Amino acid sequence: MKTGDIDIDFGDRSKVLEHLKHTSASMLDKDGRLIPHKTGVYFTEIPSVQGQATIDYKAAEERGYFKVDLLNVHVYEKVKSKEHLDKLIATEPPWEKLKDAAFCAKLIHIGNWHSTIMQMPEPIDSIPRLAMFLAIIRPGKKHLVGKTWKEVSESVWDKTEDGYSFKKAHAVSYSHLVVAHMNLLNEQDNESVS
Repeated sequence: MKTGDIDIDFGDRSKVLEHLKHTSASMLDKDGRLIPHKTGVYFTEIPSVQGQATIDYKAAEERGYFKVDLLNVHVYEKVKSKEHLDKLIATEPPWEKLKDAAFCAKLIHIGNWHSTIMQMPEPIDSIPRLAMFLAIIRPGKKHLVGKTWKEVSESVWDKTEDGYSFKKAHAVSYSHLVVAHMNLLNEQDNESVS
C-alpha cells in the first residue's frame, strides 16, 4: 500500500512534539540495523519500544502505517508571525542578489550553489525558474545545468531512474521558502543599516 508523503516544516520541531503523543519512526542503516529516522513520526499506534517504532518505515508503510516528517527549518525561527511570513512570501525578492556568492551562501537550499547559478545563461527571477533551478541541482537532472529555461522546462519534471530528482510540488514549495528567506535576509540587512 503506497501512501502520500507529508512533510511539515517547523522552526523547532521539538517544541511541537512535546505536546503531541507520537512514536518516532525507524529506518534501516546500511548494515541492516534499525536506527531512529531523523524526521519521521507516527501519530497512530505502531509497534514500538520506548517511543521508537520497531518496524522500518518502509515496511511500516507497506503495512498501512502513515508516517509524517516534521522538519526543522531554521528560517522559521526568525519569522515573527503568520502575517510576517505571508509578507515575506508575497514580496518580490531581490533576485539580483543571487549573483552575490556571499548572499547565496547564507540562503537555504541555495548555499554553495552560486557557481551553478552563474552557469545558467538566463537569470533566476521568478518562482518557476527558482523551482527549476532547485530541480536541476539534483543528480538526476544535472545534465540540464547551463541550458536556457525553455530547454530546462521541457524535461525537468520528467521522472528518471538514473539519479535522485525533485518532484515539481517539492521544488515549488522549497522555492517559496527560499523567497521568504531572501526577503528575511534583505529585511535584516536593511535593519542593520538603519
